[in-house]
Amino acid sequence: MPDQTPEAAPDRPLAAAIGLALRGRCPACGEGRMFARFLKPTSACAHCGQRWDRHQADDFPSYIVILLLGHILVPLMIEVNRALDIPLGWQAAIWPGLALLLAVAMIQPVKGAVIAFQWSRRMHGFG
Repeated sequence: MPDQTPEAAPDRPLAAAIGLALRGRCPACGEGRMFARFLKPTSACAHCGQRWDRHQADDFPSYIVILLLGHILVPLMIEVNRALDIPLGWQAAIWPGLALLLAVAMIQPVKGAVIAFQWSRRMHGFG
């Protein structure tokens, strides 16, 4: 079997891979599930056999979520404060709770997208 260098290997479209991973699907085949548990990727896709235990997502998904939350929540907080007169005590309860809910909702899709990016670009053993 000839050695597949990145030049000879088939193309892995980035946008399609990230789109599938955002939905929790295997970027390689689009059929299998990418996560076994909340933030634990499956060791291999049950449908196509692509191994996912080689990823090196580490803390990067968390940094992306923090960046996105800042860009979503800060303008929202400013606009709500400008338009409505909500007491500070209520805001102290609402905004952290909303930030927590959004962070939990975003972390798995973002981690999947980071892993799909690595797979698409043949990084970290995904050659």
